Parts: sequence; structure tokens; C-alpha cells
Amino acid sequence: MTSSHDAPARPAAGPRAGFRSDVFPEIRRADAGAVLISEWDAGGPAGQRAVLDGVARAWEGTPLPAGFLSRVLFAGTDGRSVLNYAQWTSEAAHREFVRAENTGLSERIAAVLDGVGDVRNTGPGRFRLYRSMLPHGAPREPGCVVRVAFRTTGHEAARGLVDGLLGLVGELQPGDGIASHFHISDEGDRVVNYSEWTDPESHERELGDRLRRGGEVRSFIDGLPGVEPVGFRRFVAPRGLVRI
Repeated sequence: MTSSHDAPARPAAGPRAGFRSDVFPEIRRADAGAVLISEWDAGGPAGQRAVLDGVARAWEGTPLPAGFLSRVLFAGTDGRSVLNYAQWTSEAAHREFVRAENTGLSERIAAVLDGVGDVRNTGPGRFRLYRSMLPHGAPREPGCVVRVAFRTTGHEAARGLVDGLLGLVGELQPGDGIASHFHISDEGDRVVNYSEWTDPESHERELGDRLRRGGEVRSFIDGLPGVEPVGFRRFVAPRGLVRI
């Protein structure tokens, strides 16, 4: 169970009944068999707002199949990036949606990105949740997501990174964080840590303490063969739908 499980419900109305709107997704929900993660770089605050608003509108009115569990967009605190996190019951369910989709959704999203101009897209990539660091005590509601990414040379290196980190610091989230959820791409070439925090400032404090350069965690990661850290971004303000 994640902290987002206990977030205040905001039921959607009308054709979106059965969903909560604009909340953090429940990462460890038992029915999630496939995860899609991608990011857009919209160039600046105006582009970021246009992507968030436009993609949200593009999904309005699109029929959602039973295999759809969530799709949530987040605004980067850098004022330019947008994170997309989506959950489906299975990879087959998502592929069937893409194959049979005839509502013009893809065209509407493409038109939004073309309208903003020069939007760089890093996905979507297909992932599976591998392991998590869970909260200490009662779960808290997140207010910030930190996306931490790594390139890896295959599934063995990816699992070694995650298993080694949890072996080093334990399976309970250390410091000021709420929870960390490690996803491995289907190809084994990427690891994404979807890490939940109360706010961006709590993560910033942790960077200066437990996650500082030269510290135990960073030294462990830097010494791993087949693992390349590629940085992090902070995201807030979830926008989307999460099936109840």
C-alpha cells in the first residue's frame, strides 16, 4: 500500500464516474500489470501549461476501457518538463487500446505538441514495478514526485541496482521521503525510481544529507558496473484520472 492509497477521494462525475481526478496514483495497486512512463520538455512555463492543458483536454471524452487504471500528468518544478505516468491491467490491454483506438486521441495529442512547437518526448517507455521502499509508520499523502532515472545494460544490472540499494538502506524509506518505487523497463535498459515526498523542499534537504555526492548511497551507485545515473526531476500538481 502506498501513501497515495489514502489520499482524499475526488470522484469524477458523469462519464468519468468510478475515477478520482487530479490525485497521485496508487503505485502498488495489485491490478496494475503494466506501466507507461514518459516525459515532455516543453521549453518553458508557457509551453508546460499548454502541454498539460492540451493533453488533459485531448483525453476528455475518450472512452476508457476496463484495462485502463490511471493516467496522471505532473508539472516539473523546473517550469518546463511534464511527467506522464499511466497504469494498465496488462501490456495486452494497452496494446489493444492503441490498436482499436478510433477516437482521434493520438491525433489530438499530436496537435497539442505541434502547437507548442519543439516539444521533446522521451517515451512512452514500458515498465514494470519491481520493488519499493515503503513508508515508516502511517502513510502520508505525497505532495511531490521525484523521478530518478538510470541507464542499465540489461535486466541483471537493473535488478542489481535496485536490490543493492534496498540491501544498503533497507526496505523502509529513509530520511524525509515517503516511499520509493523502482520500475524496470521491459528491455532492462532503464530504471526509474518514482519517489514520493511531502514537498520539493524535503527532497532538497535529503540531497544535502543522505544523498550527497561522496556519501554511502552515491558511492555505491557510482561503483556499480552497467549502471549510469542520468539525474532527477521534481514534479508536482497531479492532473488526470485514477480508477477507484
